[in-house]
Amino acid sequence: MGEPSREEYKIQSFDAETQQLLKTALKGEPGAPLELGWGGAEKGPCGATPLVSLPLDPGAVDLEKVANVIVDHSLQDCVFSKEAGRMCYAIIQAESKQAGQSVFRRGLLNRLQQEYQAREQLRARSLQGWVCYVTFICNIFDYLRVNNMPMMALVNPVYDCLFRLAQPDSLSKEEEVDCLVLQLHRVGEQLEKMNGQRMDELFVLIRDGFLLPTGLSSLAQLLLLEIIEFRAAGWKTTPAAHKYYYSEVSD
Repeated sequence: MGEPSREEYKIQSFDAETQQLLKTALKGEPGAPLELGWGGAEKGPCGATPLVSLPLDPGAVDLEKVANVIVDHSLQDCVFSKEAGRMCYAIIQAESKQAGQSVFRRGLLNRLQQEYQAREQLRARSLQGWVCYVTFICNIFDYLRVNNMPMMALVNPVYDCLFRLAQPDSLSKEEEVDCLVLQLHRVGEQLEKMNGQRMDELFVLIRDGFLLPTGLSSLAQLLLLEIIEFRAAGWKTTPAAHKYYYSEVSD
């Protein structure tokens, strides 16, 4: 169930033209793979420094286009959707310091809103695209901060996406259950601090889904039980619980 390797995601996954666009926004060395990571932190910007080889230069490109490129790629690439928040955070920080504008952030949030409004159509069209979108918006919520606090504008959209994953027709699909559990591991504690009532309501759905397992696979049941216990323990897991659940999943 755990996320894949934390190895930094390379811009080389894009085509040559897009690589150049992103490298210009991030000002990487020409012809060299550009990677993003965080000094002294596994995830999240708090207290961590973005590791980029050269100073960022967001004013040199069309940042609205960059935002669209990142969102489009995130909807197609599940690995990238898990790492794109690092890139977005780095560009937003550079833009605010060097350009004194918020073109990229505005473009990013506009696209997130557009995809959010069309989320049912996206899910009907592509389950993978839908899972990628939920992963991406949770990743953005995890990284982006206003006055060192999560963005309030993203709280309800993120909750709405997680509520959709907790509906009976979604719980019957392991991809959506896995996405729900992974995102709650990532941002559940933050979301509960922002709106505890909605988290209570979400876990009523999750418990109902676990207790009334019509069409629920054994793996989905295990994942739901794990996240219920994880939250009950204060968003922490004991070594014994970790060993039990992860060994069950691997088996």
